[in-house]
Amino acid sequence: MLALAAVLCWSTVASAFKLSLQYLTPLQLVSIASVVSALFMLGAIIWQRRAGEIRASWQRNYRWYIALGFCNPFLYYLTLFHAYKLLPAQQAQPLNYTWGVLLALLSVPLLKQKLRRQDLLAGAVCYSGVLVIATGGNLLGLEFDEPLGVALALLSTLIWSCYWLLNTRIGGNAAVNLFLTCCCGLPWLAGATIWQGWGEPWQWPPLAGWLGALYVGLFEMGIAFLLWQAAMMTCDNTARISNFIYLSPPLSLLLIALLVGERIQLATIAGLALILLGVAIQQGALKRLLLRSGG
Repeated sequence: MLALAAVLCWSTVASAFKLSLQYLTPLQLVSIASVVSALFMLGAIIWQRRAGEIRASWQRNYRWYIALGFCNPFLYYLTLFHAYKLLPAQQAQPLNYTWGVLLALLSVPLLKQKLRRQDLLAGAVCYSGVLVIATGGNLLGLEFDEPLGVALALLSTLIWSCYWLLNTRIGGNAAVNLFLTCCCGLPWLAGATIWQGWGEPWQWPPLAGWLGALYVGLFEMGIAFLLWQAAMMTCDNTARISNFIYLSPPLSLLLIALLVGERIQLATIAGLALILLGVAIQQGALKRLLLRSGG
């Protein structure tokens, strides 16, 4: 139930991103949501009676927290929200979902892990799905409707993968780590806001924008994370709940159609199917499924 609740939260955020960006700039959305997330995580840490770990964790890993804060929330969400600003939500969401395969490929040179054939196959299948979505199914013409948006969505997967690779260097409580990382991202966001204000003064968002940013900060950057963490700690076999992740993209597309009002294109469905297949190959899920069926 905890895992399904987390997946349901994640399934709503693509719609929340797109709707919120109607009232906020990407910088406003990530700034407000990051403050909300930091406050929520601080409350969760106090509730867990782990406030004493904050200072010790900072003293031990402050250099890593500064680097992580630059990656996330500053650079990652700023890049991702710009992609959502340029692309339909039905395209940005599946493209962002390819980060898992990219993470496996990057772990080869950065973590000195062995490159497997299934990693190469997964990458080929996954990025063929990216090509289908980016071209709207026009593979022969190779015409991209919004090449900058596609590039930003793919760049966000690179930033997110680097964030998790850096995150492997830090131990300790996950909520404490996320709180300190978020706090280290706030000065970068403040600096970007001041710099942007020289050419374009800050516009006070309408109530709908504040509510959207509050939702993103609570659910995308807070509640879903703690729900998933609790699910991982509660279960006796993480493989049983890891497959729930595959429910998020289809549910997200359904909510995009219902809430945002986008008409889901056949190319998006086909591309998403290829991306999910690539992720399944990379995780070995397809191999396990074939073994169970006697294939």
